[in-house]
Amino acid sequence: MAWVMWMAAQGNAAPVIIKRKKVVSGGGHHGGAWKVAYADFVTAMMAFFLLMWLLNATTEKQRKGISDYFNPTIPVNRISGGGDGAFGGNSVFAEETMAHTGTGATGRRTSASSAEAAGDDAGKGPAGEGKAQSELEDVEKALLARGGESNSMQQLLRHVITRVTDEGLVIEIFDLPDAPLFDADTAKPTRVAIALADVLAEVLSLTTNEIAVSGHVRAHPVTLIDNPVWDLSADRAQSTRQVLEEAGIDAARMQRVTGNADRKPTVSDPAAERNNRIEVILLRRDR
Repeated sequence: MAWVMWMAAQGNAAPVIIKRKKVVSGGGHHGGAWKVAYADFVTAMMAFFLLMWLLNATTEKQRKGISDYFNPTIPVNRISGGGDGAFGGNSVFAEETMAHTGTGATGRRTSASSAEAAGDDAGKGPAGEGKAQSELEDVEKALLARGGESNSMQQLLRHVITRVTDEGLVIEIFDLPDAPLFDADTAKPTRVAIALADVLAEVLSLTTNEIAVSGHVRAHPVTLIDNPVWDLSADRAQSTRQVLEEAGIDAARMQRVTGNADRKPTVSDPAAERNNRIEVILLRRDR
């Protein structure tokens, strides 16, 4: 009887349903690998557009400097000693054998390298180049500082711009519409040019570097039978030299005086008055 009741109870129970779910890990094709590839692509495009901007925004000289920065050609040793050890082929007795690198000499022997390192006075070697550059910059600062002395000096220095080049410190003196340096189409200096010569003579006396004077003039109409640009530029350069010497510059410091006619205009219009200028160049000692 009890067994019949247990079977009846089992017949009334709800069936048990087991559901199995298949779990897929990793997200399938929705992983994060594409983000790495996309980041590489964005980085490459940024580098590409940066390169295009540099090519468009820099000069040929600046691009050469950038190229040299990423492609250095400075050797580790100036001269190979034929060895690969810590001394580059030299021995600890380099002073006794006078190694060909020129290093290792002390007070007993003077090598070419030692003379180069002590070449400050001669303007040679890295130390000499640094001193020569410093001298040019000191003269430039002294000249530009004169503009704060008075209003008249400030008006006078409107004619002057400076720049340091491989040749030396270039002091460019140019015409202004209301204040020319020379009388019209002549080499006779005006009061402005004479006053500027006095200022330059005082500043240039800070050093003993040699000096070069270069004359430039604006272009004249091509219809002229006798174009005066060559003679006029040379005469104005000579006149400037004479005025500088009268102001106190030693004549022995004058290295050269040249006339460049209208061949190197400083503005886009060759006939502009701005091209009437004199360049007084304080030459480097190390050139």
